[in-house]
Amino acid sequence: MEYKINSSGTGHRYTKEEIEVVTRVMNEADPLTQGKYRNAFEEKFKEALGLDYCFAVNNATAALELAAQLCLFKPGDELIAPTHTFTSSVYPFIKKGANIRWADIDLKTRVLTAESIEKRITTKTRAILIVHLYGYLADMEEIVQLAKKHNLLIIEDVAQALGTDLNGKQAGSFGDFGIYSFHSHKNMTTLGEGGMLSVKNQTYANILPQLRHNGHTSFHYDRTDYWLPAMGNLEMPVLEGKMLWPNNYCLGEVECALGSKLLDRMHQMNAEKRSNALWFIDQLSAFPELEFHRVDSSRHNYHLLAAQVKNGMRNGLIKLLADFYKIKCDVRYYPLNRYPLYQAVGLGQADCPNTDLFFDNQICFPFEHWRSREDLNYIVNSTKDALNKLRNAG
Repeated sequence: MEYKINSSGTGHRYTKEEIEVVTRVMNEADPLTQGKYRNAFEEKFKEALGLDYCFAVNNATAALELAAQLCLFKPGDELIAPTHTFTSSVYPFIKKGANIRWADIDLKTRVLTAESIEKRITTKTRAILIVHLYGYLADMEEIVQLAKKHNLLIIEDVAQALGTDLNGKQAGSFGDFGIYSFHSHKNMTTLGEGGMLSVKNQTYANILPQLRHNGHTSFHYDRTDYWLPAMGNLEMPVLEGKMLWPNNYCLGEVECALGSKLLDRMHQMNAEKRSNALWFIDQLSAFPELEFHRVDSSRHNYHLLAAQVKNGMRNGLIKLLADFYKIKCDVRYYPLNRYPLYQAVGLGQADCPNTDLFFDNQICFPFEHWRSREDLNYIVNSTKDALNKLRNAG
């Protein structure tokens, strides 16, 4: 079907200056990975978000894989996680031995709360995965207090919430691990893929360069000839006496240089999306059939613009918008327990009524940073017309 307004896989466009950075580094960088641009990106990212240690990686899933390795799960250890999230938020922890306990989201904010997490804590709980979904920063102050009470690790999945803050503290800086994504869909993307892992623990920081890059390290003694016994050393990364096989999760110099440049307008892009989101929500305020999460602060960057559709009108609304108005809306984050992949490993059951209610009645509007006000006007007016038609038909 041909759509007038299609959902896009690109979150933003690049400026002339950003494109020039890419072409310059393509020609100048030596090497094209593991070089000065990576170091500069990590340092700038750390300073911009008030983080302790940062490691650029090829995507957020790689950052999650590294965090899962560093959690050192023992047999029987549990991770509390939402079932309403993208799949790679969770499966890296299963691969590293964690048992998953599904926790429910808050129906208004669409993220986990300290209350919903506490209901799932057992004597086997090792860690909590917080996903700041749709671009909203969860109640991390309460969650941190709960984690300290039970001596639990916190992994913050900030893939969608880059640049948001709570009382001046940036998303990803509350927990033990911060996971960031620069995927094509995101409010800031480094040519389609990219990610960052932040940690607070210096012990983690010391081992991460080896874990990220194939176990490479330097020799621990002076060599008379730099090529003897070899150009570089390989050692097995070890944490708390446990050997951890290394990976290759490096991010290229071009992407790192672009990421550094994009940080200059990260907050501006967030503010522009938030302004458009609030305008969009307010334009539809006369329609109680749509329940948005309206947040007029930098706690929300509106990576996505989602609403709960009331009165059983969700499917009719999406179909009408698609077939008649040629607007392609989405439904995001099928609860993970409903997927065959998770059912195959015994994770098909979840007592998460808010998740089920929200997902089964959710609509996600096309809402990229580059989207014009003309496009947004058309979506708003078409949605009003469609809802009026559904009201009259009912």
